[in-house]
Amino acid sequence: MNPSDPDSSEPGSSKQESSITSSSITSSSKTGCPEHSPSKAELPEQRMSEQGLSRQSISRQAQLDQNPPEKIHLDIGFMRLTDSAPLIIAQEQHFFERFGLQVKLCREVSWANIRDKVAIGALDAAQMLAPIPLLSTPGQQANNNAFITGLMLSLNGNAITLATGTITLATGICEQLDLPTDDSPCDRPEPILAAQRLKQLISVQPKQLTLATVYPHSMHTFQLRHWLESGGICPDKDVQIIVLPPEQMVENLARGAIDGFCVGEPWNTAAVQAGIGCTLVSGYQIWNNAQIWNNAPEKALVVSEHWHRQHPGSHLRLRMAVMEAAAWLSEPQNRLAATDILASKEYLDLPEHLIKPALLGNFQYSKQCEPVSNPDFIVFHRYHAGFPWRSRGECLLRQSYALLDKTAEDNEISTLVKNVYRTDLYRQAASLLDYAYPNQDAKSEGHHSSAYTFEEGIELGADLILSAE
Repeated sequence: MNPSDPDSSEPGSSKQESSITSSSITSSSKTGCPEHSPSKAELPEQRMSEQGLSRQSISRQAQLDQNPPEKIHLDIGFMRLTDSAPLIIAQEQHFFERFGLQVKLCREVSWANIRDKVAIGALDAAQMLAPIPLLSTPGQQANNNAFITGLMLSLNGNAITLATGTITLATGICEQLDLPTDDSPCDRPEPILAAQRLKQLISVQPKQLTLATVYPHSMHTFQLRHWLESGGICPDKDVQIIVLPPEQMVENLARGAIDGFCVGEPWNTAAVQAGIGCTLVSGYQIWNNAQIWNNAPEKALVVSEHWHRQHPGSHLRLRMAVMEAAAWLSEPQNRLAATDILASKEYLDLPEHLIKPALLGNFQYSKQCEPVSNPDFIVFHRYHAGFPWRSRGECLLRQSYALLDKTAEDNEISTLVKNVYRTDLYRQAASLLDYAYPNQDAKSEGHHSSAYTFEEGIELGADLILSAE
């Protein structure tokens, strides 16, 4: 077995590898998220020990030499979103070049475009919504080309924004909610209370509200539905939920085609600063322990399984370069420089003032209010953000299946997630970069209101999940 090649055996074939089944975890009825952690997974060091090798005894360059890049020129897709930063920074700070890759970043207009282009090989890799690869396995999508990820790109970053002023209703949805405040008119409402007031408004509003999300199976859709349900709103009956590309959200809100949306940055900020929207709740919002999901998985670096098997060396270098970029972004002094880079014409092509709030952790919920400090609004590297937790994959897959009215046995879900969320590939790259990584493939969700120690040397972030109870 080649110690530097996780694919010398099929994922999940080792008897030592953990299996996330009903016997090892329990799930929340609403989210499908795990309550307990399973046993440890087989680690790269364990594989190395089988041949009498250790990670310390082999230099990074020697291991890279064992995995030369099969393809140097790569086309990688991304969207006009602030959380595309790891890919853009890897390009502009020359991390790709440092690992021997020549990358062309291809800006796409929709998640469906990105999904299909990766599937047919028009893109070598792409930024992708975390649930998409789980639903793009043979038999689940028409392309019949399985996707895998060995690296998450970001946590958090989404928000729910509703119309203000005279855009869609006589006085605007946010104004009609008549939410109470404490000492300041800029105090943010509690998320559940805001949803409950929206329920009251819907009951007397003759026109059905139309809300937009970016993809049928995305954290945006799950977060929007979860928030609506917390206020007693049925997402399938009380409102209409449609799908729009992220960059079309603000335009459609401005012309009254939609009444609100759940989207990633910088599009919430664009609506707020244009005076046409107010943000009621973010994916990560600290407010009396009420938030949608702290540090939820958002984007992933995805390739097709076929591409990975043809280009394991290129894929390894790709992951390492992006992980280095994410680490660069974790330094506060680099975030300001990143805003200038992201704003450029070839990337987001937007003013810097729309990108800064989320990237710098000072998010503005309404135009008349001062920004609110939230350094974890988007997380790229902290809390081991890149690790593709299989327990979170199960959570996302169960929520997707619920929307599809599809059921599956625990072992079927466990196997599918194990094949897609490749923790072995993450550990391979992390080992070569001398980054710490979790020794387990799963963790519980919904129990921690602040950062905590998961294992020795492994600090994870808060993971509370919105509850109406």
